[in-house]
Amino acid sequence: MKLRRYRAARFAAALLAAPAALAPVFATPAQAIIVYDPTNYAQNVLQAARALQQINNQITSLQNEAQSLINQARNLTSLPFSSLQQLQQSVQRTQQLLSQAQGIAYNVQNIDRAFQTNYAAGSASMSASDQQLVAQAKERWNNTVSGLQDAMRVQAGVVGNIDTNRTQMSALVGQSQGATGALQATQAGNQLLALQAQQLADLTAVVSANGRAQALAEAERSAAAEQGREQRRRFLTPRTGYQPGNAQMFPGSN
Repeated sequence: MKLRRYRAARFAAALLAAPAALAPVFATPAQAIIVYDPTNYAQNVLQAARALQQINNQITSLQNEAQSLINQARNLTSLPFSSLQQLQQSVQRTQQLLSQAQGIAYNVQNIDRAFQTNYAAGSASMSASDQQLVAQAKERWNNTVSGLQDAMRVQAGVVGNIDTNRTQMSALVGQSQGATGALQATQAGNQLLALQAQQLADLTAVVSANGRAQALAEAERSAAAEQGREQRRRFLTPRTGYQPGNAQMFPGSN
């Protein structure tokens, strides 16, 4: 009886120990176990960060290139404003006033010929008649008056251009300040220089017209002084006295 009980106890102990011995057979495979490696993870994160930085650098480079192209397009954009026509018209008006000069015009040959005839020394010659002296004096006076009139007409024309110049200057300064690129700013500056050149041309015309009028007045005074001396000489020169002649108060009567 004791032997049977002993064998039964050993058999029961064996049955109880069997699941523990068979447990490794039903365990999870080694390849299915997730293992966390901090070093490898850090390297992967660093590589991803570097790749993202390269992409950002490429995006920034593309943005800079695009902005550069935009700036170049702005620099090459032409100024949508031109004052050339108005400036040319102002210059033409002044030139027309100068070309309409009366008497002695702005021509070297005409000036030489007129001075040899009416202004040069000896023009009031002893052989000239009194009527010729009077005619020359009148012509010189007309030239002087015409020169003064021409000078005033040129001055009036230049003054008339001031309002046009003011408008063009205001427009050009506005265009220059609002220029979107270097080309527009340069073109606006060039047109401002053209406006200054036109104003200098007007100033030159005024100075020329005033100088012409002053020169004619001085030449008239010099010629008048010479003619006065000739007329005085003739007045003081002894002549034949009064010679009586036949005269009839009522023609046809006895």
